Amino acid sequence: MKQGPAARLQVAASSVGMPLTDVQAGALVSLLDRIALERQNLTAIDEIMDGVDRHLADSIAGLAVAEPAGPLVDIGSGGGFPGLVIARLRPDLAVTLVESEGRKADWLVRASADLPNVRVVPERTEQLARDARGAFGTVTARAVAGPVPTLELAAPLVGDGGEIRIWSTPASEADDAQIAVAADLLGFVPEGIVPVSPFTGARRVLRRFRRVAPTPDRYPRRPGRAVSRPLRVLGSEAPPT
Repeated sequence: MKQGPAARLQVAASSVGMPLTDVQAGALVSLLDRIALERQNLTAIDEIMDGVDRHLADSIAGLAVAEPAGPLVDIGSGGGFPGLVIARLRPDLAVTLVESEGRKADWLVRASADLPNVRVVPERTEQLARDARGAFGTVTARAVAGPVPTLELAAPLVGDGGEIRIWSTPASEADDAQIAVAADLLGFVPEGIVPVSPFTGARRVLRRFRRVAPTPDRYPRRPGRAVSRPLRVLGSEAPPT
């Protein structure tokens, strides 16, 4: 018998230790159905089974590694992955979705209308970091930028003892070492690189970082600088603002 998208998602979720009820799986798959009806593309993935694997199951894998501390903020939320997935599976957790692109932010507002635990912030992460510095227990980031720029964007948002979770692909030992140096500069220590396999052929890791010291006040830099001029992680100084 051919497996439907909800059943496929339940199998994938169980494989990472996060079993779903029929209701939960159905509600998550409905997100993909609603995205497909949007006039403008919100994701490059348009086949529902691919969406189950690469959006829903991948998002669940990040939630399955450990219970996130609240409140949680998902930066660069885009179509809502992982933020909307986490919010629906954890209704007790306050979730903020940050998305600066207007049409995507509008979608997030509509898609979360039945989720009282969700707030959508339609602005850049750098601005939120100035307005809500240290206000969150967990920051999630998926497909935002490379690990070093993402760390700079996320770090100022995290409170004492809080955590950053970054979806990534495996990197070389040299790159891992540079990421660790950038984390230290921002007041964090790596807590592990967790391989996850939410779907067949997945090459995914979850990078976890724990805040152990204050993030220097100069971060975040001006909008766009974290990506266009990444931290010089081989030294102790950031590029000029």
